[in-house]
Amino acid sequence: MSVQMFSAGMDEAGRGPLAGPVTAGCVILPEDFPFEILNDSKKLSEKKREGAEKIIKELGCWGFARVEHDEIDRINILQASLKAMYLAFNDMLTKLPRWCEERNQPVPETGLIQAIADGTYCPDVPCAVRAEPKADAKYPEVMAASILAKVGRDAIMKEYESLYPGYGYAKHKGYPTKAHIQACHKLGPSPIQRLSFRYP
Repeated sequence: MSVQMFSAGMDEAGRGPLAGPVTAGCVILPEDFPFEILNDSKKLSEKKREGAEKIIKELGCWGFARVEHDEIDRINILQASLKAMYLAFNDMLTKLPRWCEERNQPVPETGLIQAIADGTYCPDVPCAVRAEPKADAKYPEVMAASILAKVGRDAIMKEYESLYPGYGYAKHKGYPTKAHIQACHKLGPSPIQRLSFRYP
């Protein structure tokens, strides 16, 4: 049985917020995936994103990772985003043998995986990889990775809402909205604040 080439999409969520982690997804999709459910995660409603995420996890081979706020402060948001994608890729790799076995496919060597990362920089993954701006609007596997990263991060921020009430994390997810900035001025930085970021 010949071993096919796999295409892995990678994307991150949470580069712009003032609080919380940056997350990343990595996804390989099967040929029989219902591609019509996919789009750039920013163009899907929350309900459609969550519905798509369930199907991606059910049918695709996927990985998810997060890099916390304090590490973002240490290494900067670009390096943290690249690290999150690297970790998500490796998380996907751990699931690939079983995923291939369930689909009666040979497990590919990493040399038979080609990765596409959304953006202009490539994470240091152990396969051929290229970065492309707006890849999350062009390639289904990157769209899927974008959805996993976004839905996963939103869920994390909703959990932080209960831990740190008053900041509105469930609503704005840590992005620099007027309400979030006012809360920081009133209450001081929360324990998940990115202190290296500039606050208006």
